[in-house]
Amino acid sequence: MRVNILQHTPEEGPGAIRIWAHDRGHKVFVYHPAQHGKLPTVDETDLLVVLGGPISPNDSAPWIAAERELMRQMMAAHKPIFGACFGAQQIAKLMGAKVSPAPAKEVGWAPVRRLTTVIPGIPKSLTVLHWHQDRFDLPAGAIRLFESDQIDNQGLLVNDNVIGLQFHLEVMEDNVYTMVVNDGDYVRGSVLNQTAQDVADFPIPAENFLVMARLLDFISRRV
Repeated sequence: MRVNILQHTPEEGPGAIRIWAHDRGHKVFVYHPAQHGKLPTVDETDLLVVLGGPISPNDSAPWIAAERELMRQMMAAHKPIFGACFGAQQIAKLMGAKVSPAPAKEVGWAPVRRLTTVIPGIPKSLTVLHWHQDRFDLPAGAIRLFESDQIDNQGLLVNDNVIGLQFHLEVMEDNVYTMVVNDGDYVRGSVLNQTAQDVADFPIPAENFLVMARLLDFISRRV
């Protein structure tokens, strides 16, 4: 399977997604549309991963709309998509839902609660990395997967093969260090009241990698 990853900033890489893909013998191609303006075609994509970044789906950069057009083609072809943070917001925006400032800025480690058992093997609660101050409305026809104390829509599932998570389940230890040393000032104003050092020192729960793998297995099971 060819896994095409859209990465929008050096600080937010594929992390556990790359490990998952290599463990299953898939080929991984990483595109940087914000820097180079290049995107794969739907025909050369078996699984599309849309990562996070310091941009909004509401921004006017041409590559943002072009990225959503690729996602639209993927959904029309019934091909799987996984979106993290900005990627989840792109899914919601594509489906006609609103992306707007959240009632609280979430930056740091905090729990999310599972809201459905439609995907097997997901714990009732996970402690995950949040790195955002926007939120998305739940699109018509989507299933709400997770919530937190601050944000109601923390994850969505569409058509059994498209998942978007507002939080960062994909991060490994080095990913967190990279985010903190380059963008650690972003913790200021967060309702979670954690310092950049707190975020870096937090031990990533081992179950997060397993859940990330289960979600990717679920959406790609028919490819």
